[in-house]
Amino acid sequence: MKASIVIASINTLDNVKAFEPALTGHDCKVIVVDEGEPVIRKKNEKILANIPHENYGTQERREWFKRRFGPAYRKLLTVIPKRCHAETSFGFLVAYEENPDIILEIDDDVFPFEKRPYIDAHTQNLLRNDGATVDCKEKWYNTIENLILTQEKTLFPRGHPYGIRVRNEDFTWNNHGGKCVLNMGLWAGYPDLDALTILYNNGFNGRCSIEAEGRKREKIVVGKGTYFAVCSMNTAFLPEIVPAFYQLYSNFMGIDRFDDIWSGIFLKKITDHLNKKVCVGAPLVDHRKRPRDVFKDLRKELEGVMINEKLWMLVDEAKIEGATYADAYGSLIEELEKTVPKAFAELSHRKFLKFQLEKMRLWLRITDRLA
Repeated sequence: MKASIVIASINTLDNVKAFEPALTGHDCKVIVVDEGEPVIRKKNEKILANIPHENYGTQERREWFKRRFGPAYRKLLTVIPKRCHAETSFGFLVAYEENPDIILEIDDDVFPFEKRPYIDAHTQNLLRNDGATVDCKEKWYNTIENLILTQEKTLFPRGHPYGIRVRNEDFTWNNHGGKCVLNMGLWAGYPDLDALTILYNNGFNGRCSIEAEGRKREKIVVGKGTYFAVCSMNTAFLPEIVPAFYQLYSNFMGIDRFDDIWSGIFLKKITDHLNKKVCVGAPLVDHRKRPRDVFKDLRKELEGVMINEKLWMLVDEAKIEGATYADAYGSLIEELEKTVPKAFAELSHRKFLKFQLEKMRLWLRITDRLA
């Protein structure tokens, strides 16, 4: 199994070292998207000494684009933001060009938790024709439903809309399962929650007082027409989806922490259209979230929460065409270009989304050239 592991980080990568035993038996390479900071880079070179890896700081990213796209590289390079989690998009491009069997993405604060090897667990969820399928008439599945929490309380993950209807957990289950193109693993330790939920649950240091200690099901296929909050801290996917899996440009206009959420909503719309499947469940990782200022996160998320309540519905209602990921993604862009100006009254929200749609078009140009 040839695997590319993407991680965007400005920290030391002790967690990657911890995953090293899980890489045994696979042809693996770690793609590190960093800022090229010399002290951190030197420490990581020691940590990753026995793991095949490549580092891509600001200068390396510029050279990578320049070698492939010539004079056009300056404009195309603008799809990659600076100093934020959405820089993972660059790692996806590197992996897409190299065409491994599987691409994985992990955050720098997740560590091994389950005994079964990490890559094997992701691969089995992707490639085996099994699992339970969940559908919801209110169109959203709550992924935290599959976690065993330290307290009996209903929580919803970061990015799950706040509307009362989509928080009605009226799920229907069947045993259809199936092979998938994306698998999102879940988290022991601190669940992936938004700042408001964390704050409400005594998380003034950015860490919720309620933790997860296990999961219920190994593989849940999310049914057609049902969305879920895609968190990219522990995901695996097939390279074929990359043209439709741009991590939206974040840390822009004061908005952050929705890059993976919105890219996941777009991808789910497109996989449904193409009759492909996505799933959640194993492997569980240990999320050792660092203390952080919950109020700063709240400020970054506020406008995104407002946009999210409308944007997912525009995506759901969009009539898209295309027989490939790229064509369907282009069709979705065209539909949103028509509907966003009418749906969003606030000028700043329209400006923000117009900017994102422009970057999404550039992403298609890039992936088309790399294919």
